[in-house]
Amino acid sequence: MKVVDAIPLRGPAELETPSATKGDKAAGGTSFAQVLGESISEVNRLQQKADASITALASGGKASLHETMIAMEEASVAFKLMMQVRNKIVEAYQEVMRIQV
Repeated sequence: MKVVDAIPLRGPAELETPSATKGDKAAGGTSFAQVLGESISEVNRLQQKADASITALASGGKASLHETMIAMEEASVAFKLMMQVRNKIVEAYQEVMRIQV
């Protein structure tokens, strides 16, 4: 698995429209909350995979140093991407809150 494939990215056409209610979905799309939840779950899965690989390496298991380092880097890059997305969401929220009505 490539690091780029670690977090499922979707285009704007696949996200829920703002006018849709909580229970409704856009035609064939998924909600932003679902996309965000899936991404967080994927980052968590990569972190757990890296932890298991580290434990296996430290205990003399079947994991190789090469595979362990790859798993650690995949988890690290996915986590950094998730943090950047979080930062952009917070910035967008703060900008909306600054808008005067």
